[in-house]
This record gives sequence, structure tokens and C-alpha cells, in this order.
Amino acid sequence: MTGRETDGRPMLLPSLAGRVQVERVDSLHLRDNPLGDPSERTVWVYLPEHYDRDRRRRYPVVYVLSGFAGTVPMWGNAMPFGLTFPEQIDRWTAGAEERSCLVVFVDGWNSYGCSQYVDSPASGRYHSFLCEDVVSHIDRNFRTLAAREHRAVMGKSSGGFGALVSVMLRPDLFGAAASHAGDALYEHVYLPEFRRVLRTLRRYGGQAEAWLKDFGSGLVTDPDELPVLVALGLAAAFSPDENGAPTLPFDPVTGPLRPDVWERWLAWDPVRMAPRYSHVWPDLLGLWIDAGERDAYYLDIGATALRQAVLDAGLRPDAAAFEVVAGADHDSIRGRMLGSLTWLAERIAP
Repeated sequence: MTGRETDGRPMLLPSLAGRVQVERVDSLHLRDNPLGDPSERTVWVYLPEHYDRDRRRRYPVVYVLSGFAGTVPMWGNAMPFGLTFPEQIDRWTAGAEERSCLVVFVDGWNSYGCSQYVDSPASGRYHSFLCEDVVSHIDRNFRTLAAREHRAVMGKSSGGFGALVSVMLRPDLFGAAASHAGDALYEHVYLPEFRRVLRTLRRYGGQAEAWLKDFGSGLVTDPDELPVLVALGLAAAFSPDENGAPTLPFDPVTGPLRPDVWERWLAWDPVRMAPRYSHVWPDLLGLWIDAGERDAYYLDIGATALRQAVLDAGLRPDAAAFEVVAGADHDSIRGRMLGSLTWLAERIAP
């Protein structure tokens, strides 16, 4: 069952020529999830100004996935001396009916911060939520071109990873994708962070559950402890145990890697996934990959490796866009997203 707000313009976006409609999606796949997180989710749908004028026209759709700890309403946060992403989209579509599309904002938030948009017995079926619940809701309630050739997915950080995974696992749904600093080449992304997690857990005798209890009680206020939450969220996504609890890929007391668990994480590394999905790449309409040269998690290295991996696996060079962005860090992503949206929209246009 789905509730809808027909006049869903967010209060923080009062000056749009088009409009943002707020949708409530009650997800069958998130009901009774292990963490008890809400199954009803907010989704924003950006509609260009001419959407309501020509009711015969159907539109391609780009799905935008939030990053770690991101929620859909955060896209409306005001930016000093700048525009929010919905405002940028609105200016891009103004007076240019031939290049417009619907843009759907989705998040994978859970109690660990982000689900990585995968199905997991430890956190819930977030990939199915996106692919089955959200996509079907949008196609059912809006005038979309409901085919993979006219549907793309993009995101930043964990959302970029979600876009990469979605285009590999569901090529029947998504014909193009963009990843801004999406998680890739895990030995350079995650291994250095494990040291920080271990130092924090030392104060808890290596008991992640004890740290999590303090976090949930508001007793953890040091931002340097965020890697513990990230590690637990990733373990819930990539390496749940037989009872559905997250299993860390290292000994939380003494520190050595647990090779069998770490291999489960590596199985979700897009660089390593790319060859296994070689059937996807030749038919992909476009794949945009970028990262900042000063990315705090060295995702510029992951982006470089991923580009080569997908080309080796069959992606056509003319379907690839790649950049290591000079001077950019992990947080300076939003300003690049209109470029990838424009690029994707051209490739999925009717």
C-alpha cells in the first residue's frame, strides 16, 4: 500500500520552475527487516515544468542514490552561495524540453547509516526495495518510458557503489550508470580504516555490540569513531553470519584479518565483480566513473582500477566517461553530479 502527497514541493525548494513531488513507498521487501527500520520510505520525484502541460509525453528516468548516512530530504539542504542539486536540475531543464527527464531521489538509510543498496539478512532487502518497490512505483504512478534503454542510476560514495551494483545485477532495469567516488578496490579503501576501528574497540574489549549500544544511547560523540559504524554497516551488507549478525573481517581484539570473511567483502568489490558480469558491459549505454584526486578514501585509485576492469570486461570505450578530478576531495561531489546527469540523460533519451 502506498501513500502519496500530491502537492509534495519541499519547503526548502520554493523557487523551482518544475516541482519536486514527495512520494511514500511502503516497501514489501523492507517489512519486518532485522533492524526494525521503517519500511515506508520517502522518495522525491523531480518533474520538469512541462510535465503537467503535455500529458501524452513520457519521460526517461534517472535514479539518484544517496551516500552513507544520507537521506532523501538532505537533497533540499540550502547551500551557501550555491544551488541544491534539485535546483541545478531545474535550471538545466528550464526552456529545454528536448533534454529533460524525471529524476528520482532514493536513499538506502538504515540503523548502520547505509545498506550499500544490497539485500542482506542482517539489515534488509534494500536492493529489492530499489529495483522492485521504487522502480515499479515510479513506473506505475508517473509517465515514464519504462524500459532499461530509458532508465539510469547514479550516486555518490555508497550511492555510487549502489549504482554500480545495480547496473550489474539488474541490467534488465538500468541501461546506464554513474558513480561518483563509489566504493571500489577495497584493499585501498577499507583496510586502512580497520586500524581506526580497532583502536576504538580496544576501549570496549573488542566488543562492537558494546560500542553500538553507546552509540545508540548518544554516548558516542567523537566523529573519529564513525569508522566503527561504517565497518558494522559494511559487515551487515557483505558478511552477515548464519544468524544474520554482522561479522567483521578482522579479529576485533587482536587485529589480524579473517581471510574467509575478507574474501566475502572482496566478492562485492566492483573491480572484482566486473569480470563476472562481462555479459552486462557490451550492451551498456553509458558508464560514468569519477573521483577526486584528494579523496580521503583513495577512491581515485579505485576509480582508475574500475575503469580498466570494465573496459577489459567489454565496455565500449565510447560508452565510458572517466575523470580523476583535480583538487577535489571526497566531499566535493555534488557540484559534479549535474555533469553526469546531463551525460546520462543524453544516453537514455528517446
